[in-house]
Amino acid sequence: MSILQIVLAAIMVLGPLIAIHEFGHFWVARRLGVKVLTFSIGFGPALAKWRGKDGVEYQIAAIPLGGYVRMADEREGEVPVEDLPKAFNRQPVLARIAIVAAGPLINLLFAVFLFWILFLQGIETLRTVVGSVKPNTPAAIAGLQVGDEVVAVDSKETHNWEEVTYALIDRMGENGLVSLSVKSENATEPHIIKLPIANYLNQSGQDPLLSLGFTPYQPPIKPIIGEIVPDSPAAKQGLQVGDTVVEANNQPIKTWQDFVEVVRTHPEQAINTQVERQGKVVNLTLTPRMERDQVGTKEGKLGIGVQRQPFDIPPQYIQKQDYNPLVALVKASEKTYHLIGMTISSLGKMIVGLIGLDNLSGPITIAKVAGHTTDLGWQATIGFMALLSVSLGVLNLLPIPILDGGHLVYYTIEGILGRPLSEKVQQMGLKVGVAVMGSLMFLAIFNDLSRLFG
Repeated sequence: MSILQIVLAAIMVLGPLIAIHEFGHFWVARRLGVKVLTFSIGFGPALAKWRGKDGVEYQIAAIPLGGYVRMADEREGEVPVEDLPKAFNRQPVLARIAIVAAGPLINLLFAVFLFWILFLQGIETLRTVVGSVKPNTPAAIAGLQVGDEVVAVDSKETHNWEEVTYALIDRMGENGLVSLSVKSENATEPHIIKLPIANYLNQSGQDPLLSLGFTPYQPPIKPIIGEIVPDSPAAKQGLQVGDTVVEANNQPIKTWQDFVEVVRTHPEQAINTQVERQGKVVNLTLTPRMERDQVGTKEGKLGIGVQRQPFDIPPQYIQKQDYNPLVALVKASEKTYHLIGMTISSLGKMIVGLIGLDNLSGPITIAKVAGHTTDLGWQATIGFMALLSVSLGVLNLLPIPILDGGHLVYYTIEGILGRPLSEKVQQMGLKVGVAVMGSLMFLAIFNDLSRLFG
């Protein structure tokens, strides 16, 4: 995907979330009688500008990383006498709280709406059946077996692999034991196994399942080379279309997934490989090129593709869940609520050092992931938008001056004391807020660049 495509995908994903956030401020302000002067999507120079019949100046600006709603306010400039009753600073404290809170809250409601759309489609997923268990890993030591079905994580019921993943991410940065409730084949009741964790998922990009040593069931695909990218490591090191991989790194290769896992986990390392070619065994030494995935994790790439081949997923591994509109709304609300809690928990763990600061992502990583999800189809794009909408809503509610949450703290204190904080205190808070947000943005962009070029 080209840089232009990535940028356009990011705008397509972020644009509506920014617009809906600012619309929340705008709509509540207008309903409460506050005069709105400007509604801007983006910062910096205006690319397009027009004045609506309502007298508001609407604009789309050059830097699509936020937006703003400018209202009549005596603290920011002269307000005509006739507009003084409509000035933001003259509104009751509860009205100001409602206007400020509307932006983040509409982001959270928008996430519910997006998840509702997805749940309405019905969800066809693989059952949470374990497909492989890596030797000498926490899963293997605890006794997890291929064919076991994970029905709960830490007493939280899990109906699909996404729920398993989210439940494991809740333990990010922690030490101790993860409790899996698993149902073995032909068993009538599940049993509990406990997997030890230490600084779990502390490094950016770690897979929650692989970190414990197991993977979901996937339909087996034969390890036959169907495509080789010109000038790739595979092309230069002797692989040919039609080769069947039989051994890699002294491990028997039975499926395409087996070979992908060996290659992925050995970037820039020589892999002794045996392939079957026209009935003969050929020995090759393959060294995958190191690349970075969407979140910056190092992985090996050979520049190959699998041969197209028919495969069927046995019906016992598939589950289809259909929801009526009301149940879909409940499920969407529950998912949003869980993501809010997970986001707050992750931020707290990052602050106290349980999670590394390299997990913080900025606009470059968001753009790359947005580009990747648009390739996967509309459902993946909407799901990613919903996740981002939750993040925007929660982050904007943080009690940091300059963010909506910081203003809410000021207005709440004013409501309790009966008077606003002094101008000096507010100015000091503003400087602290700018310093904190500037540092976080610098760190996020540094992490992005490290993933891209490190």
